[in-house]
Amino acid sequence: MTHHMNLNPQPFSMIAQGKKTIELRLLDEKRKAVSVGDTLIFTNTENTEEQLVCLVKNLYIFDSFEKLYQVLPLDKCGYLPEEISSASYKDMEEYYSPMEQKRYGVVGIELVLQ
Repeated sequence: MTHHMNLNPQPFSMIAQGKKTIELRLLDEKRKAVSVGDTLIFTNTENTEEQLVCLVKNLYIFDSFEKLYQVLPLDKCGYLPEEISSASYKDMEEYYSPMEQKRYGVVGIELVLQ
């Protein structure tokens, strides 16, 4: 199955360069439909002509980003080496509120660029 998602320019670029291999999302209805082996097509939010095609290698499901950040390697989640020491699960609250996380849960989608 193929799924479409939008990505801001920085994470889009990091996936394109192979630096980010885990995309973090809310485990809402759209993401619950994603399975290992599916294809994700990411569209750059600032240039909709740019797309990345990725294969879903694995799904890591957690109750919250707080728990996810304790387990998954943050360098694979889009943090630069110099940012890891100050990285916080609260960074994800810019995108998903604690109430949304509690309602749906969260997922780390491990990707392989195609």
